[in-house]
Amino acid sequence: MSERRPAPTVGQVVLGRRLQELREAAGLKREEAAHVLRVAPATVRRMETAEVALKIPYVQMLLEAYGVGAAEAAEFVALAEEANRPGWWQRFHDVLPDWFSLFVSLEGAAKLMRSYEPHFVPGLLQTEGYARAVLESGTIGRRSPAAIERHVSLRMERQRLLERPDAPHLWVIMDETVLLRPAGDDPAIMREQLDKLLEYGARDKVTLQIAEFASGPHPGTYAPFSLFRFAEPELPDMVVTEYLSGALYLDSRREVSVHLEVLDHLTTHATTAQRTQEILAARRKQLG
Repeated sequence: MSERRPAPTVGQVVLGRRLQELREAAGLKREEAAHVLRVAPATVRRMETAEVALKIPYVQMLLEAYGVGAAEAAEFVALAEEANRPGWWQRFHDVLPDWFSLFVSLEGAAKLMRSYEPHFVPGLLQTEGYARAVLESGTIGRRSPAAIERHVSLRMERQRLLERPDAPHLWVIMDETVLLRPAGDDPAIMREQLDKLLEYGARDKVTLQIAEFASGPHPGTYAPFSLFRFAEPELPDMVVTEYLSGALYLDSRREVSVHLEVLDHLTTHATTAQRTQEILAARRKQLG
């Protein structure tokens, strides 16, 4: 029986989709592929949907059955072996929810991340002090001081991807509420956070905008969400929308297009990147 993993890596998602495409191109149903492996059809489905790790012997047998050439099959197997390796975030498995593991994997693979955040500064842009204050407020439920510090460490580790030479473009639209809601009792926490936003806002690969109160209601008000775009043609745009105890991962064209339309609407009506820097600087001045 195939080994289950807490959450798939992006590589497993991509290769699972590719396996399905190869099967369909070969004119085989899942039941027929399952017969090749002598397993239940559900096992083939789980491999294609990245619910389980890509078992290499199974992959090799399927590729042969699908008529894939030796060179392409060898490349596929090498990619599968790489995809099955745990990501760096797995060392935080003690505090990392299963639903969030895939989110971190998507961050690492994306070439563009667009998000709307109505409540807090996005995790990739938070200072340690701000992150700690948010986590201590109970937004993720009751946690011990040690667990909170582990969450803070994970959040800081995630930010390293913005320092990579091939860093993704991060495009964030924050509600004005984010700038007005204090984090903790110490005003210095928000001052430091605003300084960090000003620093990141000046980078080429970071775009910050603010949805001001004065612009009125908008279609993104309901919940925070992020849209990921990837360099790999096999992986379509994906949207992640969070709720109190988890997240929904959406990749259907209809769902993605709705969220993309909302982001485009917000982009048009939110402040420009230059105006955002002015607002951040003004808010920072107000705090002393």
